[in-house]
Amino acid sequence: MLRQIIEIDEEKCDGCGLCVPECHEGALQIIEGKARLISDLFCDGLGACIGHCPQGAINVIEREAEPYDEIKVLKQILKQPRSVLKAHLKHLLDHQAFEHLDTAIEFLKIEGIENPLRDDEVSVGQNSICGCPGSRTLQFENQGSESELDTPNIPSELRQWPVQLHLVNPNAPYFKNSELVIMATCGPIANANVHRDYIKGKSIVVACPKLDYTAPYTDKLAEIFKVGNIKKVNVVIMQVPCCSGLMKFATDAKKQAGREDMPIVEHILDLQGNLIQVQRA
Repeated sequence: MLRQIIEIDEEKCDGCGLCVPECHEGALQIIEGKARLISDLFCDGLGACIGHCPQGAINVIEREAEPYDEIKVLKQILKQPRSVLKAHLKHLLDHQAFEHLDTAIEFLKIEGIENPLRDDEVSVGQNSICGCPGSRTLQFENQGSESELDTPNIPSELRQWPVQLHLVNPNAPYFKNSELVIMATCGPIANANVHRDYIKGKSIVVACPKLDYTAPYTDKLAEIFKVGNIKKVNVVIMQVPCCSGLMKFATDAKKQAGREDMPIVEHILDLQGNLIQVQRA
């Protein structure tokens, strides 16, 4: 069947093994110095391991693969400490993989095994706020104005099209001698001042290291840096683990382009778009 599944770039993988314990399903092992996907059956395709790879070697792709088998995964997990089972169930809950979660809970009932999740955790389901901040469901109090009349229409500061990293042309004139913003796809939605703070007077590309097909990203950014003679790069990411991949793409591309003179600054936004950290790479 055609489905989402992880792919490991063997050239980027250094065999550090940090991804292995983050895959509670047991789909990853270090073999001959590289992380390997040992079975399609064990990979749920949700990408929990991505944010834990310092080399940016893991991506989620779509390809023909054997269907994920929750029962086989559970049988392997039950051989491990109970904490692994709880982490696995939370992983399914956080990513709203309710079909797999229902299968798991029913299997535990049949086997007479106590569900390690609290009843309230399971019952809230779609409103869960535990675990992975990248995919958990949250609701915020609106702190903005209640009246549309309080704020005049604000003109867009965007000076280019397209903006998706997959679609931009590295030779586009708007890149020439510009300050470039590489922004996580969620950033413009979360930050109300994105045009004023990050788009005005700059070129921009948006990308998602978790959901995009990221294999070409390092090469493409390197070409943009080199051909466009980019003066400075601002990488704007959200405060979630999977976003860290954008910094990896940017720093690798800088080396590949031979642009050691080009500064890269990381801006981290919290889940409501507030700037909480700025640091130079």
